[in-house]
Amino acid sequence: MSDLVVGQELTSRTVTLTRFSLVRYAGASGDFNPIHYRDDVAESVGLPGVLAHGMLTMGLAVQPVIDWMEGRGEVVEYGVRFTRPVVVDGTDGVEVSVIAKVGAIEDEVTRIDLTVSATDQTVLGKAQVRVKLHR
Repeated sequence: MSDLVVGQELTSRTVTLTRFSLVRYAGASGDFNPIHYRDDVAESVGLPGVLAHGMLTMGLAVQPVIDWMEGRGEVVEYGVRFTRPVVVDGTDGVEVSVIAKVGAIEDEVTRIDLTVSATDQTVLGKAQVRVKLHR
């Protein structure tokens, strides 16, 4: 792990979210806001359609980093800015892509910058994971 360099791509992943994904997440999280499963409600409040839960998007964005570490480290900080909603089509769902690159190496902590996009638009801004890797 000491051979990491700033700018290096560590991992990437594309996940397809469907309406079923949203139902499962709602059950797990207890967030049954109808904007996450009803088109009519989402549109009535001015949204472009049913949206993925923000915390679901945030969780799937960090998972490739967790998998890349393979138990060789720990997340010490994680934060994002929600910049665009993830609209989940009722038929096709939506693909959410994550690219993780080394952003900075600071003593014992490595900052990993995430680029998270859906429908060719960035949906999470300033998505950064700070990890402490075991030596």
